[in-house]
Amino acid sequence: MIAALALTLAPLPAAPAQERILVAAESADEVYELGFDGTTLSVIDVVAVGYQATEIEGPHGLTVAPDGRHWYVSMAHGKPNGLLYKYEAGTNRVVGEAELGLFPATMQISRDTGLLYCVNFDLHGDMTPSTVSVVDVEGMVEVEQIVTGSMPHGSRLSPDGTRHFSCAMMSDELIELDAVGLEIVRRMALTDGTGRRAAAGHGGDEEHGGDGEDAAPHVAITKPTWVQPHPRENLAYVALNGAHQVVEVDLEKWRIVRRFPTGRAPYNLDVTPDGKRLVVTYKGAQAVGVIDLKSGEELARIPTSRRIPHGVALSADGRYAFVTCEDKGGAPGSVDAIDLESLERRATLDVGLQAGGIALFPRTADSLPR
Repeated sequence: MIAALALTLAPLPAAPAQERILVAAESADEVYELGFDGTTLSVIDVVAVGYQATEIEGPHGLTVAPDGRHWYVSMAHGKPNGLLYKYEAGTNRVVGEAELGLFPATMQISRDTGLLYCVNFDLHGDMTPSTVSVVDVEGMVEVEQIVTGSMPHGSRLSPDGTRHFSCAMMSDELIELDAVGLEIVRRMALTDGTGRRAAAGHGGDEEHGGDGEDAAPHVAITKPTWVQPHPRENLAYVALNGAHQVVEVDLEKWRIVRRFPTGRAPYNLDVTPDGKRLVVTYKGAQAVGVIDLKSGEELARIPTSRRIPHGVALSADGRYAFVTCEDKGGAPGSVDAIDLESLERRATLDVGLQAGGIALFPRTADSLPR
């Protein structure tokens, strides 16, 4: 009887911790808050963003504060400048805003400085150098704009938060900023390894890097669209959208040390927390690639639910990749949850038009009141 009672009262296996995910629907002016329990994606909330009822303002980039208490969205289309909004996690109530530059896009907050760094992608004129906006998120004040390169994208910080990296998509550069001193410290010209510096094409998705064909002669051949520092080593990975490659950069020697061939138009990427795998969205191949960083081998190429995979974010334990997918015309966007152990798509959920930006709440934010 005692044994039977002990069996009855034995604790049940713990359910998988739910991931909380933010997704921007750029052509719907909505941010979706989603949950994932290891099996199913579900909608927790849909937040209407922007202030112009008759205009599409284009929520593009998303980031969550390191403590999980606030989240931020960049609004790309302004008059002319875009905006940054600050929201309270849990209530999803807007609590601050700041004006940035032309077409603010991807961003991240430094654990070291507490400042937010947002690239101003600038789609509004000639291919002239644009800027990185640096924002004090406590007062929501832009404290600096640093001129970098043409169409900067992929704003990412080193693990310690002291260095900021971005790609200049149309001037073909990797740029490193001192995140404390707020100045450029290094630039690297990116090539596809052949020595060529100009392409004969711009590609189909001219706003965000297309498939690398039929570009105008002034366009740099590699069209870098994302940079991601390694979580443990002094390395970074850059997606060369126009060259169908990802390159590994030795940040100490400041040079490319490896090249990984990819599917068409690699766009966004992330590295698993253990530093062993690279996950890349292939915007021109309707797939996500998983690359083993020790061997350089592509372990899997996983088809996505819709035609144009965009952003990717990885769970803190490295088990799952969450991928946003755009589509064409009036078709909705979607989010795919990919199991990085079985290397297969685990769940899919349709969201608003042109799903792009994506960010995850830290696990410590799971208990925030709703």
